[in-house]
Amino acid sequence: MDRRDILKTLGLATVGTALLPFGNLAKGATSDFSANENGSLPSRRKLGKSLEVSSIGLGVQNMSRTYQTTIPNRKEMHRIIQKAFDNGVTLFDTAEAYGPFECEKILGEATSSFRNKIVIETKYGWNIDQETGKRMPGLNSKPEHIKLVVEGMLKRLKTDRIDLLYQHRVDPEVPIEDVVGAIQDLIKEGKVLYYGLSEPGVETVRRAHKIHPVTAIQNEYSLLWRGPEKKIIPLCEELGIGFVPWSPLGVGFLTGSVDENTRFAQGDIRGNETRFSPENIQQNLKLVKVLKDWSVRKEATPAQISLAWLLHQKSWIVPIPGTTQMSNMLDNIGADKIKFTNTEFKEFNTQIDALKIEGERLPPFVQQFSDVEAPLKKK
Repeated sequence: MDRRDILKTLGLATVGTALLPFGNLAKGATSDFSANENGSLPSRRKLGKSLEVSSIGLGVQNMSRTYQTTIPNRKEMHRIIQKAFDNGVTLFDTAEAYGPFECEKILGEATSSFRNKIVIETKYGWNIDQETGKRMPGLNSKPEHIKLVVEGMLKRLKTDRIDLLYQHRVDPEVPIEDVVGAIQDLIKEGKVLYYGLSEPGVETVRRAHKIHPVTAIQNEYSLLWRGPEKKIIPLCEELGIGFVPWSPLGVGFLTGSVDENTRFAQGDIRGNETRFSPENIQQNLKLVKVLKDWSVRKEATPAQISLAWLLHQKSWIVPIPGTTQMSNMLDNIGADKIKFTNTEFKEFNTQIDALKIEGERLPPFVQQFSDVEAPLKKK
């Protein structure tokens, strides 16, 4: 059952997005966004001091290969991206590692006609051969490698600049000072406009920000995984850094599409996450039950409630849900319309705070790359 079926089951109507535009986008972008199917425009938010984007972005990670290991229709992926833009989405997220390379190509193909009206963010940092796309062990954020990667990104994305470039994971072999120095060179050349970090250690963020302001941090964050609330979100608030949650729908779990009978395909990373194991999923489904109850109450879908909760946290949080289904993309951006009163938000939080999520969010071989501190630069 996909989310559209869930919507029908609940007997609910899709809601649109709200109008709250302000300011300018990244270099070359314009603000003449098309009205969405409900006749309104999505709201805007700022990452960092000045990078303005739609309140909800679109992640294209699975557009070359889904969690279920199937290969989506490329033309349909183009249509979803273009439809998202038509409905006011201006932030599109990808990475060289997705494919590798293929998702950047898909995004570049789909956005070439409106490139100057959107913000493209992509990520470097894994050890990937730039000629063959072969994944090699570990990470690589050596300055010369970063610059080589960006040249390939520009070609694949059919653009002359990366609006927001993230280090995908902190390289434990390269001082962050050297990484930021390379980014500053790219900014001077006009090839990169803003930069960020993904799943970084707190002190690494402070060191990077001291050299050149960090625009955004990208970490997993959702009702299923609230780890960033301990250190990263307070750090973003302190330093004026935007926050972009990846997997804001808990790799599909918060949409209601996973239940106790779900079994994951071989190669689906969710099959290696203990939070979805048979012994833990029954407990964790209590969270989905709360979402479904609130979706009836707010005339929304579980996914929209989940995204609306994120949007309500801070004005500088911009989730980037990914999908390969047109109906799900339209449903996701409708979350911008869902509002909680203060009383409702307190009640909702009381209910979810009473629940304990069982299991780990990632397998150890993936988790080891998060919360890493870059080595100190030798004097």
